[in-house]
Amino acid sequence: MEILEILQIAVLVITAGIGLIGLTVPGSITGFTGLMPDGVRGVSELRGIFGGLFIGLGVAPLVLGTTEAYQVVGIGYLAIAAARAFSIVYDQSYARSNILSVISEIVFGIILIV
Repeated sequence: MEILEILQIAVLVITAGIGLIGLTVPGSITGFTGLMPDGVRGVSELRGIFGGLFIGLGVAPLVLGTTEAYQVVGIGYLAIAAARAFSIVYDQSYARSNILSVISEIVFGIILIV
């Protein structure tokens, strides 16, 4: 197994792990994202998006085993990074967590695309 393949699998496991945390402990996502759920509907959104979607994004490429599946998740990470970078500049949201997030999203995206 090559180092790139190991890194790709690690990124997908991290993605699914974030999803598992979002699904089982949605309150922990609040501190990480700054999002505050409004009642049970808000908690359901956190579980769905940061739980279910991230689990699916992490697991699907491993199950499908195609380069394209890895690349789709990589493009997703790069799209998130682009939107976050826009927000950092436009909204002047220079929080350290935003900068670290955009860097990790770019690195994850590149790892999954190559």
